[in-house]
Amino acid sequence: MPADVFGVLANPVRRKLLESLREGPRSTGELAAMFELGRPAVSEHLAVLRTAGLVREEPRGRHRFYHLQAARLAEVSEWLRPFEHYWNQRLDALADLLDEENEK
Repeated sequence: MPADVFGVLANPVRRKLLESLREGPRSTGELAAMFELGRPAVSEHLAVLRTAGLVREEPRGRHRFYHLQAARLAEVSEWLRPFEHYWNQRLDALADLLDEENEK
């Protein structure tokens, strides 16, 4: 059974890894260079992401490249959808307040 996506995404290192993979595949070394962590620690985070189905590993010779697999993020998006209304209301109220302040 795949790992709980919410639990996996709770870690800021894993979120940053996913964000960097939006731009395209990256090697383990490239990803590790983004952090003040050792390569083994970054590899462990990548393994968690792989187990959760959020990244795919592609061996190329002695290197491993990681690709974003965003389909599992749909689960997160689906869960967050009911909260969009709340945030839209809050942002609309803020915009109205700023408009009033600018009119003064």
